[in-house]
Amino acid sequence: MDQILQRLVVVKLRYDEINNLLMDEKVLSNIKEMTKLNKEASDLEPIVKAYERLLKMLDDLEASKELIKEDDKEIQEMAQLEIDEINEAMPKLLDEIEILLIPKDPNDEKNVIVEIRGAAGGDEANIFAGDLYRMYVKYAESQGWKIETMEVQESEAGGFSLISFLLKGDLVYSKMKFESGAHRVQRVPKTESQGRVHTSTATVLSMPEAEDVDVEINDNDLKIDVYRSSGAGGQSVNTTDSAVRITHIPTGTVVTCQDGRSQHENKAQALRVIRAKIYENVMRQKEAEEGAIRKKTIGSGDRSEKIRTYNYPQNRVTDHRIGLTLQSLDRVMDGKLDEIFDALIAAEQKEKLLGE
Repeated sequence: MDQILQRLVVVKLRYDEINNLLMDEKVLSNIKEMTKLNKEASDLEPIVKAYERLLKMLDDLEASKELIKEDDKEIQEMAQLEIDEINEAMPKLLDEIEILLIPKDPNDEKNVIVEIRGAAGGDEANIFAGDLYRMYVKYAESQGWKIETMEVQESEAGGFSLISFLLKGDLVYSKMKFESGAHRVQRVPKTESQGRVHTSTATVLSMPEAEDVDVEINDNDLKIDVYRSSGAGGQSVNTTDSAVRITHIPTGTVVTCQDGRSQHENKAQALRVIRAKIYENVMRQKEAEEGAIRKKTIGSGDRSEKIRTYNYPQNRVTDHRIGLTLQSLDRVMDGKLDEIFDALIAAEQKEKLLGE
């Protein structure tokens, strides 16, 4: 209790400091600084309100303890009733405060760039990549998120060898950050005549969309090539040099975009992906330096890590990171991902609480 109260006092002091700063003329004339402070105050407000509820509860508890010393039996009974109610409510409030005090991921509110690739398993892996794409699209639609396709490499057998897309909406990264890694499917492929179950994989990379303030890219570090589009892409296919390949020389990161309507649009898309990938690398390095090594966290983002298995014969999906198994694969593939995401968020919160 004392430790929580100490942390709450620090939060309240910072909240009051921000409110004072927001009345300063220098801050009011600096839109960027004012926006930043308003955002911080908004994040701290629920904690401050919970702190005020806790203080009132503690005051009421002390007052009731004094009243129970009275000679009047009726007053004693009323005071005891109040004490019992407070003792029942306080643990719930403290649990709520502990969760509120968990450091928020600064990227949780960002939009997300998702990249899905067919991996081990040939045509079946590409078909599964297409299934994962449709799963995410259905989930995004249920959340009211907007979907913007960025790059598509279709597979002849169906699905995609690569597809990347942008998800825009409220708190997209807070859920989609758990999806990076290897997704394994177990089912009978359409091409299998013997009816044998095969195992294939597709990889997912889920990256927060980075803004200019998140990562600075020097134009001299970019090598930009243009060439003629191939495959689906509209009237410009094979007639103009509209496709764009951008290489970030210091990191060796390469991104190609050809599905936009113009070279300008493809270049803008490629730059967004380049920026997101560089930001992702910066986050990993920072976490490693701070000792929060990614492979030890729920949302590891490591593409080599097998995070989930989709077993079609048994209609079963298993998330290996938290040991969650659901017998509702059909619903999951239809975009009903809330049960999985809620469990992952709860596990992440528990992990952070234990790490405090």
